[in-house]
Amino acid sequence: MRSVNRNHLLLLAVLLVCMLPAGTAAAAAPAYATTYTITVQEDGSALWQIEYRTLLASDEDLLAFDNYTRDLSSVYLPQVRDLMQHSAVQASVAASRPMAVSNVTGNTIVQTSPTGRYGIVIYSFSWSGFAKPDGSLAIGDAFSGGMYLAKDNTLVIRYPSGWTVSQAEPAPDLQRDELVWYGLQSFSPGEPRVLLEKPAFPLVPLIAGIIVIAVFGGFIVYRATKRRTGQDRSEDRDEPEDAGVPELPLSEAEEAGLEERITTLLKAGGGEQYQSEIVKTLGLPKSTVSSALNNLHQKGIIQKIKKGRENLIRLVQGRT
Repeated sequence: MRSVNRNHLLLLAVLLVCMLPAGTAAAAAPAYATTYTITVQEDGSALWQIEYRTLLASDEDLLAFDNYTRDLSSVYLPQVRDLMQHSAVQASVAASRPMAVSNVTGNTIVQTSPTGRYGIVIYSFSWSGFAKPDGSLAIGDAFSGGMYLAKDNTLVIRYPSGWTVSQAEPAPDLQRDELVWYGLQSFSPGEPRVLLEKPAFPLVPLIAGIIVIAVFGGFIVYRATKRRTGQDRSEDRDEPEDAGVPELPLSEAEEAGLEERITTLLKAGGGEQYQSEIVKTLGLPKSTVSSALNNLHQKGIIQKIKKGRENLIRLVQGRT
């Protein structure tokens, strides 16, 4: 089996994404799988995760991986930290923009799957200034020396939610909510080059909101107008309140005259009318009309029939 130490040195060679020309690492193509996942933030910083995976085909392989895990914090993690920090310094000089690598961590796990047992090493770190924020996000100048993807290796670039890709060179092998390139592939200096755009303020939802507000406001005005003109019967009650019309006491003769006027209106309307229509026609306070209707109802001259929230006044058969 290959020693894990040698595998680690090959990993470091592949990690020379900013310091070496693309062809330098090509001769040391690793025989294991490595996935580089770069998650770009809106401020231009990026979270890197480098996952190294190798098959543990025997107990000897497992023992070697355990030894690697034991020495990870003291030996290998400092090497990766120094390498990436040096890469960021050189990329910063090339791009004329401050860059720095921090929070470098490492972890190992053994994973068993239907295809075998694998040793997995994961290095993670933050890279400030990785992309150039200028209304958009430009990715690429941090790869000052290009990048090399060996066989079975993968590069994944993820971007903030809501942003769109307006340019990607070379074209990715897969693009959904992230950009993916598969090895064997050699990138030129400054590649992969990606330009991300943030959509402008969403105009369509804004217009839709204005239309909804306008329609709702028109409906309110329409309902208010109907109430003022007495066309909306949905607010009628048996004893509705008067809106600013003073109630005048009626004599017995006046009450009798009012009742006669109501029966005349009902006959003219085919024997029935809504209470709100009677109030509107007479021009009297609602409570006055309601009192007269109650008298007519007690005398058996009319019927009060509920229609939703209003009253339909109907002459009793034989009175029409």
